Amino acid sequence: MNFAAQFFYSRYLGERLERLFSPRPALKDSEENDPFWQREELRLGPSQPGDSHKCGRVSNGTVGRRSTLIEPERLKDFGEEELLNGDVKVCDTKVTGSPEIMLMEPPKTRRVSEFRIVHRPPIQYLRFEDISAAAFRIQTGIQRTPCTYSRLSKQYGMEIYLKKEHLHYTGSVKERGVLYLLTSLTQEQQRKGVIVATDCNFSMAVAHHAVELKIPVFVIMPSCCSSPRLRNYRDYGAMVISYGSTGHDSQKHARHLAKENGYLYMEEDESAAYLAGLGTVGMEIYEQVPKVDAVVVPAAGQYGLLAGTAAAIKHLNPQILVIGIEPEGFPLLLQSLKTDGPVKDMHSNPNKKLYGDLVERSLGVNTFHLAKTLVNKVITVSEEDSLVAMLRFQEFERSTVDTEGAMGLAAILAGQLPELKGKKVAVVVSSANMELELVRQCVDRALVLDDRVSKFSVELGEWTGDMAKLLDVLSREDVRLLDVCHRRHSEKSDLFKAKVECVVETRDKTQSAQLRKMLSERYPSLCWLDR
Repeated sequence: MNFAAQFFYSRYLGERLERLFSPRPALKDSEENDPFWQREELRLGPSQPGDSHKCGRVSNGTVGRRSTLIEPERLKDFGEEELLNGDVKVCDTKVTGSPEIMLMEPPKTRRVSEFRIVHRPPIQYLRFEDISAAAFRIQTGIQRTPCTYSRLSKQYGMEIYLKKEHLHYTGSVKERGVLYLLTSLTQEQQRKGVIVATDCNFSMAVAHHAVELKIPVFVIMPSCCSSPRLRNYRDYGAMVISYGSTGHDSQKHARHLAKENGYLYMEEDESAAYLAGLGTVGMEIYEQVPKVDAVVVPAAGQYGLLAGTAAAIKHLNPQILVIGIEPEGFPLLLQSLKTDGPVKDMHSNPNKKLYGDLVERSLGVNTFHLAKTLVNKVITVSEEDSLVAMLRFQEFERSTVDTEGAMGLAAILAGQLPELKGKKVAVVVSSANMELELVRQCVDRALVLDDRVSKFSVELGEWTGDMAKLLDVLSREDVRLLDVCHRRHSEKSDLFKAKVECVVETRDKTQSAQLRKMLSERYPSLCWLDR
């Protein structure tokens, strides 16, 4: 119903109500039965202007009241009839409106102590999703290194698989983290370029992959850096600049150039991108060695290799053991775990020629927490065990690695992991960057430590043939003579006697023990010199 219809209907209803309740004038005898008057009763007010009728007092009783002017039949049009106090009938009109809206009660006020506090898990610094993204990003720039069965397995009573990360182009596992780190840079930063100032595996990886990605790269090295190392940087395509006499001078100059020219100064740290790239090693080991029981990882790459690999392995299978290895002369992670916090100042004097990349680094807070949470065991290996492990690599695996890459195998050779007997173990070989002269010295030293090379002195008479007899004895024992020194004049030797010093090489420890026994029986003056 529109507005106009509602208006006329309400006006019509009001007129009828007014007409029904208005007083009726007195009728003449001739008008009592006139149907016209009945029709006039429907009109409101008096029939003629000026006519007025006074109504007496209205009461509900039967005495002294006037007869009602409302016919009962007319009330049927307005609703239900009801008899009140006699014959007075009234009509109740029901007004139907919109339903009553029930308001909701206000919420009950609760105290803060009544609320249940739900502790959300902390955001992980290194997630498996980050490692998976890194693996997808670097798959075209990094080769998938093999994880082969070692011939040393039967000798040490366990299945040893060597993850040969030293086969990368720069000879280091750090290429994984560096490549993902470089690809994560903005286009503006890639256009400006990067700069490094430390002679290490990280800097070599930056120099190589930055050139491959068409990123300008500058290498600032001190004058004490060896010529072969500088040649490697130039061969990769980097701009090499010699500055200062120490590494501190070159780093200070590199930061100055980066600030002036907008270069990004890069150094090995614990950034999430770098750790995610290193963690791809764990994903490949899990795929290449089915049902692996333990993974032995050296503390390389700012301990990022250990933390990243552990994050990937523990996500894929929490039952796999992750064991970290670090040098005995620089047990940074082991001391940090004992003090329950990263150790800043490590008072030790390790061999910087053998562990240069590890000694100059520190342990970050995030890396420490990852290692503390995910690594099952951390052990240290001595320098001698690492050198012997390098020798085993050359003899059985036909490959040359450095002491950092050999630390994982050194822990097994030294018998520090007896719980892994009869299990399937993967060992990460992290790097193989060592100068040729240092490799030769390490091998010579390892032969002595392995009782393969021995040095002794004996006093011989000046009679003809005494020297020939000694050489004949060594020949019959199938011993290789490496060096001999014949001294005729000596203050401690008797008159008419000469002191002879020999350096010999044997096949193994068994042959070395037989040689010692035989020479001791023939020459009472025999003296084995210190190694």
